[in-house]
Amino acid sequence: MDQGNTAFMLICAALVLLMTPGLAFFYGGLVKAKSVISMMMLSFGALGLVGVLWVLYGYAIAFPSAEGLVAPWAIDWSAIGLQSLLETPEGAAYPPLAFVAFQATFAIITVALVSGAIADRAKFGSWMIFAAIWATIVYFPVASWVFNFGLAEDGSFAYGGWITYGMQEWFGVGAIDFAGGTAVHINAGAAALALALVLGKRVGFQKGVHVPHNPPFVLLGAGLLWFGWFGFNAGSELAADGTAALAFVNTIAAPAAALLAWLVVEKFKDGKPTSVGAASGAVAGLVAITPACASLDPIWAIVLGLIAGAVCALAIELKYKWGFDDSLDVVGIHLVGGLIGTLYLGFFASTTGLFWTGNGTQLLVQAIAAFAVLIYSFVLAYAIGWVIQKTIGFRVKNEDEVAGIDTVVHGEEGYVLEGTRA
Repeated sequence: MDQGNTAFMLICAALVLLMTPGLAFFYGGLVKAKSVISMMMLSFGALGLVGVLWVLYGYAIAFPSAEGLVAPWAIDWSAIGLQSLLETPEGAAYPPLAFVAFQATFAIITVALVSGAIADRAKFGSWMIFAAIWATIVYFPVASWVFNFGLAEDGSFAYGGWITYGMQEWFGVGAIDFAGGTAVHINAGAAALALALVLGKRVGFQKGVHVPHNPPFVLLGAGLLWFGWFGFNAGSELAADGTAALAFVNTIAAPAAALLAWLVVEKFKDGKPTSVGAASGAVAGLVAITPACASLDPIWAIVLGLIAGAVCALAIELKYKWGFDDSLDVVGIHLVGGLIGTLYLGFFASTTGLFWTGNGTQLLVQAIAAFAVLIYSFVLAYAIGWVIQKTIGFRVKNEDEVAGIDTVVHGEEGYVLEGTRA
C-alpha cells in the first residue's frame, strides 16, 4: 500500500468535505438576514443525510463492478454498508475506504448545490425528503455512469459506466469528465432549474428586490470553496503525481481568470464591480475547470476561465427574462458553467479536441454526456419535487416567507443583538 497516496486521498477528501460548510456560508450570505439559518441548514442537512445514505447503499449503487459495460442502474449488493470494503487487498495502492470517503464528499456537495435554487421559501423536511430520493435515483446512478470504471492490466478499460467506458467502445473516445462537470455541476444545475419551476417565484420577485444580506459571508464561502476545490480536482487523480499537479495549477488559473472576466462584464453592464461578483466569478471558473482540469494546458485553462466568467455573468440574467426564480443562480453558474467546461473539452482537450485533431468525435461525446445528464436530472427532479409539493407541500406559506423563515422553520435567528431581535 502506498501510504503517500493514501494520505493524499484522505486529505483531499477532507478538503472536499469542507466545501459543503463553505457552500453554506456562500449561500447564507446571499439570502436575506431572516433566512440565513434556513439556507445554511439545507447544506448541513444534505451533509448529514447523504453521508449516511452513502455508507448504507450509495457507494454500492455508484460503484458496482462488472465485466464490460455496467448497467445504467446497477447495485453491488456485497458493498451494502461497505462490509466488503473493510479489508485492503494485497497489492492495492490505497485502502478501498479511502476512495469511499473521497467519493462520499462529492455526493454530499452535489446535493447541497441544488438547494441554492429554492432559497427563502423551502420547508426543511420536504427538502430532506427530496434530497434522499434525488440522491438515490439520480446522483448515485449518474456517478456510476461517469466515475465508475476499472482498468485492465494493459491499461485498457475493463469495465465502467456508459459515459466513460461505453462511449469509448462506441465512438473510440470516452467522454472526459475528470472531476464532475456532468455528474456534479450539470446534474445539480438541472435539478435546481426543475425545483425552481416547481416551487415558483419568491414573493415580489424582480431584479433588484432580493439583495445579499452579508457579502463578507459570500466571500468567506467562496474562499472555502476554492480551497476545498483543490482536493476536488487534484484529488480526482487518486495519486500525488504530475496530473494532480496540472489539475492543481489549472484550479488556480481558470477561476482567477473567471473572476476578472466577471468583474469586467459587471463593470460594463452595471457600472460597478462588486464583491459578490468577484466571488461568483471565481466559482464559475471553478465549475468550468472541474471536468477539464487534467486535459488542458494552463494557458487554455485561462481562456476557459475568461469565457466561463463572462458568459455566466450574463447567464444569471436569464431568470429575469425567462421568469424562473433560481434564487442564488445555481443555473447561471453551475449548469451553464458545467456545460461550458464540458463542451470546451470537445474543442481544446489535449490530443483529442477538435482544435488539435480536426476530428469532432470528442465534441460529440461531450455533448451526448452533458445533455443526457441534464435531461435525466431535470425530469426526475421535477417529478420528485412536484409530488412532494402536491402531497406534503414543499414551499412555506407566503406570509412566513415575507417574515423570514428562520424562526418559523428552525426557531432560531441568525442575528440577535443585545436588547434587540433581528
